[in-house]
Amino acid sequence: MPTLPLTLAVITHNEADNIARCLDSVPFAAEKLVVDSGSDDDTVAIAQAHGARVVRQDWLGFGAQRNFATTQCSHPWILVLDADEYLTPALSAELQQRLPALLAGDAAAAYLRRSTIYMGAPMRWYRPAVGERLARLYHRDRARWTDARVHESLRFDGAAPTLRAPFNHVNNPTLPHKQLKVLRYAELKCRDWRDKGKPVRMWQAPFVFALAFLKDYVLRLAMLDGWRGFMIAYTAAGYALYKRMRYYEMVNNPPSVASATDLLNRHHLDR
Repeated sequence: MPTLPLTLAVITHNEADNIARCLDSVPFAAEKLVVDSGSDDDTVAIAQAHGARVVRQDWLGFGAQRNFATTQCSHPWILVLDADEYLTPALSAELQQRLPALLAGDAAAAYLRRSTIYMGAPMRWYRPAVGERLARLYHRDRARWTDARVHESLRFDGAAPTLRAPFNHVNNPTLPHKQLKVLRYAELKCRDWRDKGKPVRMWQAPFVFALAFLKDYVLRLAMLDGWRGFMIAYTAAGYALYKRMRYYEMVNNPPSVASATDLLNRHHLDR
């Protein structure tokens, strides 16, 4: 298949189960780059076997890690996927058709739509999991990732086209995976809040869980996805509450930060 002057950039840590599918879904990329933060499984070997150049970089936080990856890319236009994401054949075909004009133009970025597979099946109604619009294709001189430790976003000026076909996201293959992710993401988010001096507002805690659950379950239509929708709304609400409780602990018991960091490091979760 003809290649296009584009780099696929993926950041990884222990993604042996996912990385081959991700890399193989973008056969038209002239370069495939994996930035790995110390995997101790077969991630690196599998990535290299599937055509990727691997760069090792200690974990910097999601935003900083993506910005570092940007500096390592050989081409100015970059497509970013997570290891548990992959292009559908329809999006691959659409990209091959539309990329030449986009790469030759003056746009800073383009939006892709993401479809989520949860508990082994696609979500059908839950809005954040059906056609979620994300800026994942960009020119490195015209866009930059925020430096947030988690929930980073791509910043750029000007209009950006949106592609029609979706890419897939295999979201948390099991509930234990999800709970470990909640611990990891909450810790990173709370550190960002601490660095910014965010006030502690524990008076919100009694309302946070209920409001977050109702927002996802009713307003975002998770209820139409049956019990899977209930579970995804419940875990999202639990995350919203837990990170506020954890932030209260960080501020009122500062030694807990080092203690939690040690625990997360021992379980390979502090990244």
